[in-house]
Amino acid sequence: MAEILIFGTITGSIYAMLAVGFTLIFGVARILNLAHGSFYALGAYGAYTLTSVVGLPLWLAAILSVLFVAAFGMLVERVLIRPMRASQIAVLMMSLAIALVVEQALFLIFGSEYRNVPAFSDAKFTIAGADVAGQRLLALAVGVVAIVAVYVFIRTTRLGSAILAISQDPEAAQYMGIPSDRIFSVVMGISAALAGLAGVMAGPFLSVNPSMHLLPLVKAFAIVVLGGLGSIPGSIVAAFMLGYAETIVSYTVSTAWTEILSVLVTLVVLVVRPAGLFGRRAAF
Repeated sequence: MAEILIFGTITGSIYAMLAVGFTLIFGVARILNLAHGSFYALGAYGAYTLTSVVGLPLWLAAILSVLFVAAFGMLVERVLIRPMRASQIAVLMMSLAIALVVEQALFLIFGSEYRNVPAFSDAKFTIAGADVAGQRLLALAVGVVAIVAVYVFIRTTRLGSAILAISQDPEAAQYMGIPSDRIFSVVMGISAALAGLAGVMAGPFLSVNPSMHLLPLVKAFAIVVLGGLGSIPGSIVAAFMLGYAETIVSYTVSTAWTEILSVLVTLVVLVVRPAGLFGRRAAF
């Protein structure tokens, strides 16, 4: 039971970073970003490149990698998504194309081999009889801090208030002089940074390869469907629910079933409660 609680919490924190970024951009810009998993992959590969190739300290490589992913997300929004925002189908197709391009670029640059991202901590800890790697505990701590920081930023800052206004009524916010294009760009940067941070923190204990973008996207989509599209509290709750569920299935049945669990959750929720636990109107 202790192992399920500990590892479920760790998994949930990684999923929460992915899902909060995914639901944030939907809640503000009404965009389902299929390239979200690519930000996760770029975060992991950025940390690998800056440490193993360039030789930077891991802490500096992590910061630079997250900043690069955030800048890349803002560039994607400004150059590729913004001109097509009027058509949701066009945005979906463009974000899918971006994901495929990033995947093929990673294949060309790094090949198909799995890469090892260095861990911040090689220590082992025993908690309630369960052996836990220090890197996993650090990923949990960073995930909690990042999510709380984003929530506080949105709730307490002037820019956060503008994000709230855009998410609730874009047209009224524009009449009040809030620059929606700038807000969309900032939100895309935050969304990409959260996904990149998840990649940096999870890279040392999860597989890093050019196709790694797909599974996080599936997980994030399942979580926001369960929690309610556009709802950050719903995404956080759903992320930990899925993390615990996958850990239970992994311990009681098989790890092979954890990959299909998120798909089954998505299908069941779409049939039973399409609005999810909180629904879009509960955003932020």
